[in-house]
Amino acid sequence: MYQGRIETVVADHAESIVMFDVPPPYRGVRGVDAYRKVWPDFFAWQAQGAAFDIEELEVTAGEDVAFAHALVRCGREDELAAHPGLRLRLTLGLRKEAGRWVVAHEHHSFPDLSDPGAEAEVRTVHENWFDRTAAKDLDGVMQHIADDIVSYEHDTPLQYVGRDQVREVCRQGLDWAPGPVTWDVPDMRVLIRDDIAVVWGLNHMTAGEADGTTTESWSRGTRMLQRRNGEWTMVHQHVSYPYDLQTREAKTELHP
Repeated sequence: MYQGRIETVVADHAESIVMFDVPPPYRGVRGVDAYRKVWPDFFAWQAQGAAFDIEELEVTAGEDVAFAHALVRCGREDELAAHPGLRLRLTLGLRKEAGRWVVAHEHHSFPDLSDPGAEAEVRTVHENWFDRTAAKDLDGVMQHIADDIVSYEHDTPLQYVGRDQVREVCRQGLDWAPGPVTWDVPDMRVLIRDDIAVVWGLNHMTAGEADGTTTESWSRGTRMLQRRNGEWTMVHQHVSYPYDLQTREAKTELHP
């Protein structure tokens, strides 16, 4: 495997091999020809210094069917340094064909390292932003925003760097609306890996006008948060309207 010899890798695999791997396709890689095609990328990754070392292996065999399970030290040096106990789980199903054992099934997986409570924490941060926006509480809106935030906005200069610049954008947005303001993301999606969270969805904004009417707008938003000192903090956001000049001229965003 270390030499990247694909024929050596597939030599003891059944023609009908089915592999459930960590990367997609999630229905599995089916057939030895498809199995052969996934290996060049793995060899290239391994050539960068990644390890694939079997630490534990147990085999149970019958007359013509067997299975094995193993723990594998698998990853780049930086990944293994960050998670020294992390191991790939490997399960093999074998059968005997013409007197020779061949691998008929492989299943690879990593444990889920995400904190089951992390998504609720990230959503709570957003609920606080929604609530503080409605209260027009600028200090509250600025909670959970990093000092080194980089925000891509739809108004020039397009890129706002640092907490002070973003605070000014938020202040202008809150002052722009004379009446009540609301902000929510009805179909917000959250994806978390370790201490990084990506949140995206359509921002729904309403702003009360001086004459008592309400203006409504929608925009697209993606936000990245990092857990720093135990707290989720927004380090980047990207907000945009669809390319509609009339809408762009008529609306001002009111989010952090």
